[in-house]
Amino acid sequence: MTDQHLPAERRLRHSADFAHVYRQRYAASDSHLLVYGAKNGHPHARIGLSVSRKVGPSVCRNRWKRAIREAFRTHLTEIPGGMDWVVIPRQRAIPQQATVVKSLLDLTSKIAARLGSGDV
Repeated sequence: MTDQHLPAERRLRHSADFAHVYRQRYAASDSHLLVYGAKNGHPHARIGLSVSRKVGPSVCRNRWKRAIREAFRTHLTEIPGGMDWVVIPRQRAIPQQATVVKSLLDLTSKIAARLGSGDV
């Protein structure tokens, strides 16, 4: 069995990292996700999740987090590198994994195009 976790260097873990991404104000959204992005000076992409209680009870919030992390981990090669991403779910219901993947890929590529990052 292969290792299925997301390594620490691929995650935003400090509030200063989140604050940097929010300060840049590069965002894109659809009916499922709101994504903020900023260049990070690293060769790889990193992700941070912000799932509030508005999304629902803890079971719902944890399912969202698992779905977003899985979409990020399994599609790392398609997500623009050299960027930090903060992902926020927009609704209570958990969409299908394919919907989360499509939404994440579309929104990250929109922001990367605006920032001029062609690294995919």
